[in-house]
Amino acid sequence: MADVIDPTPTTQEVHAEAAVPEFADGWSERLAGEFSKPYMQQLRGFLRERKSRKVVIYPHSSNWFRTLQLTAFDDVRIVILGQDPYHGPGQAHGLSFSVPEGVRVPPSLVNIYKELAEDVGFSIPGHGFLEHWAAQGVVLLNSVLTVEHGAANSHQGRGWENFTDAIIETLNRDHEHLVFLLWGSYAQKKGQIIDTRRHCVLKAPHPSPLSAHRGFFGCKHFSKANDYLEAQGRSAVDWSLG
Repeated sequence: MADVIDPTPTTQEVHAEAAVPEFADGWSERLAGEFSKPYMQQLRGFLRERKSRKVVIYPHSSNWFRTLQLTAFDDVRIVILGQDPYHGPGQAHGLSFSVPEGVRVPPSLVNIYKELAEDVGFSIPGHGFLEHWAAQGVVLLNSVLTVEHGAANSHQGRGWENFTDAIIETLNRDHEHLVFLLWGSYAQKKGQIIDTRRHCVLKAPHPSPLSAHRGFFGCKHFSKANDYLEAQGRSAVDWSLG
């Protein structure tokens, strides 16, 4: 659903823009302080201004923090870091690489599915809805949480990066034995703060059609992630999507 200005905002919009949104257990106490920082106030002002101009913003404001609402902090096992949301109608819903059911599977996710099939015998589904992964402790995090219609990267440098850095920093500090999947130079640069002595960091080229053949295909990150989790006494992720 497009996020446009409305003189009478919905309950979901008010909730999403509250001082501190409601998250799954363990996140609020760690991230609440971010919402009073100057960068967040500036970001909110920017978003309000864009909406007042009737600019279409994806995803809908009720889904800006979706990835933090689906997975409790203590349940996190894997983090897959993306860049910014899809910028076409109906695609973005708050999880990196994921699209709602009924929406055509984007090219990068098509390639992720191909690698899963080769790596773990994954049966490729007819949809791109990844909430089943989130329910198992996979955080599907974009670096930037909003974008304008038809304009990739249009909200970069507006403050979201500070917030998602804080997410990565608290996961790095307060968790042990997580797996971070960093695909492409952008994600790898953002993940430089991760302590590789405490966590497993797996790097590969981005799965987009432009770069997947440079080493994403054959990286076997999905089986490697599960191997690492099981070696630490944690359960593996069921990558199947029905």
